[in-house]
Amino acid sequence: MIHQTWTESNTGKKIKCVHTDAKKYTVGNVLTIGKEYEVKNESEDYYFVIDESGKMGGFYKEYFEEV
Repeated sequence: MIHQTWTESNTGKKIKCVHTDAKKYTVGNVLTIGKEYEVKNESEDYYFVIDESGKMGGFYKEYFEEV
């Protein structure tokens, strides 16, 4: 149950949000363009970060670039 300790886990890398132009979902209210986020977990298509709401969220990798 890794999801229970994600917020306390060490981060392997940082990513920067480069856009919030989502086709289907609204991400502009939980991601800030230009802000760096610590990656808590990663899958093939998603980064899991703590977003602006203070909660863990999974977002497509296309919104970010590695720092």
